[in-house]
Amino acid sequence: VFVLALGACGESDEEKAQNKVCDARADIGKQVDELNSLTPATVTADGVTQNLDAIKTDLQDISDAQADLSSDRRSEAEAATKAFSSSVQETAGQLGSSLSAADAKAQVVTALDQLAASYQKAFAPLNCD
Repeated sequence: VFVLALGACGESDEEKAQNKVCDARADIGKQVDELNSLTPATVTADGVTQNLDAIKTDLQDISDAQADLSSDRRSEAEAATKAFSSSVQETAGQLGSSLSAADAKAQVVTALDQLAASYQKAFAPLNCD
């Protein structure tokens, strides 16, 4: 336990924030991949809502960590979350229509494809490697 306590002491607030941002970015990528794998035959409102809620939580985690990031990283994180948040809201808005009709399901799948493209564009500059 003492060794773990010493290890935790060596991590600055900025490093903790960076780790939080990178963890959230990775989870957003996972959620987007799951959404992007849906087809009109497999998409459901509940399934999409669960993934979008997880993404919203991750975006909030990134926002919460921004204050402890360096100014360059903070700018990158702010730009990524702002750009991607609007795509998430747009996609969530499209769920307001019924998913029972085949054409509505196809529209949601198209929106999810656009969400995946938006994720790539928004978070590409936010390097976590």
